[in-house]
Amino acid sequence: MCSGELTYSSACRHFLPMPNFGPHGSPIRTRHVCPSDGKPRSQVVHAEVYVYNRRMEDDIQRLVLQENDKPVPVTSSVPPDFPEHQRALFREVLELLNANRVRYAVSGAFALQQHTGIWRYTKDLDVFLTQEDVQPALRLLRERNYVCEVRDPVWLAKAHRDEFYVDLITGMSNGVITVDASWIERAQPAIIAEVATRVLAPEELLCSKLFVTRRERFDGADIAHIIYGTRGKLDWERILAIVDENWEILLWALILFRYVYPAQTDYVPFSVWQDLLTRYMGLVAKTDSKAKFRGSLIDENMFAIDVKEWGLEDLLLEHRARRMPKEFDSQLKPIDVTEG
Repeated sequence: MCSGELTYSSACRHFLPMPNFGPHGSPIRTRHVCPSDGKPRSQVVHAEVYVYNRRMEDDIQRLVLQENDKPVPVTSSVPPDFPEHQRALFREVLELLNANRVRYAVSGAFALQQHTGIWRYTKDLDVFLTQEDVQPALRLLRERNYVCEVRDPVWLAKAHRDEFYVDLITGMSNGVITVDASWIERAQPAIIAEVATRVLAPEELLCSKLFVTRRERFDGADIAHIIYGTRGKLDWERILAIVDENWEILLWALILFRYVYPAQTDYVPFSVWQDLLTRYMGLVAKTDSKAKFRGSLIDENMFAIDVKEWGLEDLLLEHRARRMPKEFDSQLKPIDVTEG
């Protein structure tokens, strides 16, 4: 096999070394091994097709670079300068929910600031609530002329006016971690846009970020900052109870914290390290050949090939099916969740 530019194999969707075309661009046959079954594959490549595909890939790369050129938020303790009409919208929403005794807790940028001191600008007001309370909240907002829509019945609805949004969140998009009444009961007092309200407790805030592990967004730094900002004074039993059988994703986050803050290793109690590492050593000491593939719970796009082409399990589908509500307001129909 030659070592040069890469071309794309439509037979297996894997990059291959650029073929050496014959005289006058005559087609050649390439061979590679498909990882899904270990069997050899062959493909006839024509020069003109290669050039077309290469140009298309270059266009895609330019789009990716343009997207990556967008400024990345830089952490800071300086409060953002929220426009007054944005503050007024947040104020109106919080006062409306309070006046109608909707059970909720604010998350997102405001909760992160409360527990870490880190500010970041946001156009969204993230509101966590139970699935049962979403529809009443949406009806209230719709009565105030907000445009309301269910983006994903499993976990997300939105209400917006102009360019500012209120996200109504009932759990994680993969359906693994869900908001129940205890999340709201444990919320802590806060002042947002001059309104007395409540934000998620640090334990729930940490857990809400464990599965934000996509290629385009990763909340590992937020988790590390929550542990650092609270000096580890967290209810670790509560955290372990929430993650339950998904404790390995917590261990992953804690190892990242330990790497970033080695001098603060003891912010995570030794008993927690011992518990999780002992469990982990037990797992790796003896491989479970029947253990299911869990990649789609981390990032369904990056692990799409495992499910769609290599035939591995789709736990994302199973978890989301269990979380799908049986009924929701027919006037708030779901829309394509890929629209963001």
